[in-house]
Parts: sequence; C-alpha cells; structure tokens
Amino acid sequence: MVQAIRRNNVPRRAVLQGLACVPAGLAVSSAAQAADHNAVAPAQPETTRPADVTTTPPRQWGAGAPPAYTPDPDVMVIDRSFRDLLFSAATIHRVWDKGVWLEGPAWSAEGRYLLLSDTVTSRQYRYLWETGEVTVFRPESYHSNGNTFDYQGRQISCEHFLRRVIRWEHDGSAHVLADRYEGHALNSPNDVIAHPDGSIWFTDPGYGDGFTEGHADEPGGEANPDGHIRWRIGEELIGELGGVKRQADHTFRIDPSGRIECVLTQEQLPNPNGLCFSPDHARLYVISSGKQAGGHGHDGDQAVHVFDVKKDNTLSNPRLFTNMRFQGVQMGPDGMKADIFGNLWCGVGGPLGLCGVFVFNPEGQLIGRIRLPHGVSNLTFGGPKRNWLFMCAGESLYRLQVNTQGAGAA
Repeated sequence: MVQAIRRNNVPRRAVLQGLACVPAGLAVSSAAQAADHNAVAPAQPETTRPADVTTTPPRQWGAGAPPAYTPDPDVMVIDRSFRDLLFSAATIHRVWDKGVWLEGPAWSAEGRYLLLSDTVTSRQYRYLWETGEVTVFRPESYHSNGNTFDYQGRQISCEHFLRRVIRWEHDGSAHVLADRYEGHALNSPNDVIAHPDGSIWFTDPGYGDGFTEGHADEPGGEANPDGHIRWRIGEELIGELGGVKRQADHTFRIDPSGRIECVLTQEQLPNPNGLCFSPDHARLYVISSGKQAGGHGHDGDQAVHVFDVKKDNTLSNPRLFTNMRFQGVQMGPDGMKADIFGNLWCGVGGPLGLCGVFVFNPEGQLIGRIRLPHGVSNLTFGGPKRNWLFMCAGESLYRLQVNTQGAGAA
C-alpha cells in the first residue's frame, strides 16, 4: 500500500513566481516629492525587469545579447557524468519572452514544431523549427496546461477551464478523453503523458480552480467556500461544460478502451503535478507539489516520488526519488522529462541563483544544474533529433542543445 506523504506548506505559485524572480523597485522620499512636485517627471525606463544575477557580471538575454562563454557558466556540472550529457559548445538561449505563464511544452515530430501553453492568457503557441518564430497556434485554449503527442502523433491537452483532457484528431476534430470520474467533474487536469500501449496518464490537482488559470468553483465548492468569488463573470461556458466543484486529487490512467482508472489517490500522493515514465516504462515518476486553491489543508511535500508499474498497470513499491532540498532550501519541482539514459530533467522554482533545471541520474543523485533567471514550470526535449532541451520559465522560453535525447513520444 502506498503511504501518505508528509505535508509541507510551501505554496506552488509562491515558490515559482514569488521566489524565482524578486522585482526591483525605486524608493522616493516624501521630502523629495514635496520639493519637486512642480518638476517634470523624468522619463521612465522602457522595462522594469530586474537585472539577471545568475552570473557575474549579470548575463544579458535576447537577440542583441553577446554570445556567452563556453562552457556556459549557467550549465553547472555537479558530477562528472553530467558532462557526458552536454554539448560543450552549446549555450543557453532565450527564444521568446512574450508570454505570461508558459507551460506544457511538447514536440510534434510530424509538424516539426514545439507546442506550448500560456495558462493565464488561455492561448497555445508553437515554436517553428525551421524559422525560429513563435506564433499563435490556438487563440483560445480554455486555459490549457500540459500537452503531449501520443504514439500516433495526435495532440493531447489538459484544459483547466473546461476541466477535461482532450485529443485533437488528425482531421482537426476534438475528442474528449476524460472530464468526469465516478460521476464527479475533474478538477483541472495538469500534466499528461502517453504510453506505447495507447493509454494516457494524467494528474488532476486543483491549480486551475481559480479565475487566473481557469475558473473557481461555484459558491460552497472547495475553491470558493464562502462564495465571495464571482465565479461566472466573463466566462459564459462555466457550468455548461466545465466542472463546478472540486473533488479529491487523483493521478489517472485512461485505458485505450476509454475507461478511466485511478492509479494514485489523494491519500497516496496529494497534489500530483508533473509526471513521466522511465525510458522502459517500468517506473512512473510523480511530483507532489505545494498548496493549491481549496485544498483544505492537504498538501504535498515538494518531492519527486517513483513507483514500479506492474503488468496490470497498477503501481507498487512507492519510494522517495528525491526530496528536492538543495543547499538548505526546499526547491519547488513542477514538470520533468526522462532522457534515453534514464536521467531525470526536472524544472524547479526557488531563490534566484538556485532555480532552473535540476538533473538527476536514475539513482536519484543530483548530477547537474541549469541556472535561469526564473523558476522553470516544465520542459521537454525537441528538435528533429530530440537533442534540444526546451524550458518554460515564467514569461520566457529557453533552449539548450544537449548530448542526449528525450525518451518517449513527446
């Protein structure tokens, strides 16, 4: 029996957004304001983005940035084995920075593009491999989060707003894979992965049970217990297609027949977030992350857990893979992917200088880090050879060429 996981009170969004990038401000004394009240205000800078302090001197990003030194100072080797996974001449590049909260990167082998979600603006974008452009793919995605492509090349997306998992068929039609379990609507499907046997696995925490990334519950629901949130304003589809009351957290498997099975309950693993398989699909990794709307006190432990996948698709032998503590700090893991050698590449939030990507070998040893100026929500391997690591970090998309390949379909 899988044991319940200890609680930790580090909020997910507080870790990823609050700690990952601390805003800089300017203080003006009241005396100075009184003396200069008739003066013309000085021109304000075009951006208030704080300087990046992950390197010294501060690193510059964007199209006009000078080339970084090689090896890249923000690609940090902790164990010698990490060097074998790196292309020594590669440097981190910021591909795009016009999002709000980017999530769910997935590589389309047929389309040769990277799909990604902006959970706040409710759009999907794609990064075109041939040109490097980022264009709007779906102007309305119903606050989609996680995405993947199955082994037939079909796009699968988790929609927070409509609280469902859908598959886009090759003819352009949408097929609902899951929107209810045991008579109850889902919460806000978060991350999703495909299995070669045709099944789809996904997590269903409550991070989209709010108006920022989805919609809140109706009055009396866990995400709106006192009814103060005006849950129907601005979104006429609420209550017609999406769920209206939060249920317990689950990790689900959708059988190829369409049957939905619970593989982990809230008691077994609260607040399930990112998940991925080992390259041989014999193990399932699941992140238990922090507090969410309407959680009523139940909380995850900000750790990565691993389970053996049995032949009947049930899980056994639960164990801690990593507690995600680094230099005395509890980091906040979110999404992850395995490479072909079984190493786990995990996006993490935390203090500036520590956040970015952590890389673990199959035994759970931290072997390398990638420092970024923001916590990483999710990542994937892409490119025609699957040897480019794409990282979603707040408003920005980053990439790094590596000397390994992603495992799995997307």
